[in-house]
Amino acid sequence: MTLPDLDLAAVRGFLAVAEHGQLTLAAAELGISQQAVSKRIAKLEVVLGVSLFERVRTGVLPTAAGARFLPRARALLALADETVAAVRAFPRPLRVAVLGERQAAVRSLRFFLDRHPGADAEILVCDAVATARDALLGERADAAFARAHGGPRPLPAHIAAAPALLEPLHLLVGRHHPLAGLDSVPLAELAGSSVWVPGAAVPSEWADFYRDLGEFAGIEIDTARPEPGSGIGRMVERIAASDVLCTFNGDDFDTPYHPELRRVRVVDPAPAYPHALLWDAADPHPDLTELLAHCRAHYNADTAASCWLPEPDRPLFAG
Repeated sequence: MTLPDLDLAAVRGFLAVAEHGQLTLAAAELGISQQAVSKRIAKLEVVLGVSLFERVRTGVLPTAAGARFLPRARALLALADETVAAVRAFPRPLRVAVLGERQAAVRSLRFFLDRHPGADAEILVCDAVATARDALLGERADAAFARAHGGPRPLPAHIAAAPALLEPLHLLVGRHHPLAGLDSVPLAELAGSSVWVPGAAVPSEWADFYRDLGEFAGIEIDTARPEPGSGIGRMVERIAASDVLCTFNGDDFDTPYHPELRRVRVVDPAPAYPHALLWDAADPHPDLTELLAHCRAHYNADTAASCWLPEPDRPLFAG
């Protein structure tokens, strides 16, 4: 049986819609009309014989079939781009994977690019389905900002790591929460409390980080997921309106603004998420050297002494 060919333009349309969750934003990224995006998706659904999206209040979400197709679509387009670059006989840009646009690693990478305008690099934004580490291991990226330990799939021996950023965590609470009036709270005083970290429901290196933190501090990590499609904005609204809910948040995470939200530093020690720069030591990209030197020069090692880290991360970040 001969399988139908996939139209790469249609696949790009699918990927744009999946990443933005809205046809209008996908159309703006692709530089085409919303109707043209819809036609591309419809064409792809006919070829695949499945529905790829379902409508929700905030836009669209991938169906189960769409979620299965998503990482393969990314891999397909990455291979297509590499093929074109190889034929044109010039080196492709350094692709650096990050986990989401709001992560501290994105700000660090943009800081580097702003100060190195000649660097030929691209930011590959990933998610919990296809993570930054997955992009590196699947050869869709040349480097990744991610934790070097934990997760359902340990990193192979040829993946090297350098410390890039220690990101202390604080608590996000609503203004009626009992902790809202405090500037800081010792980690020991959180023993017996519950902290809502829905992202830790996904088997991952960050889920293992919060599991270890909970065990160390005697905190219950509540991984209950919010309603489907609600996103970070809805999560912030729920915390801001509650006198019970709170969550851990990175100091450099781009949190949506809410006037009822309060930040409480966690101290003595401050838990810190260890962002490492990962790359394939057996086949490094030639343009990696400058980024690696930047990370080594600007890693905030001076904060490590006052931070809590999972034991597997300490040799790299506090050794």
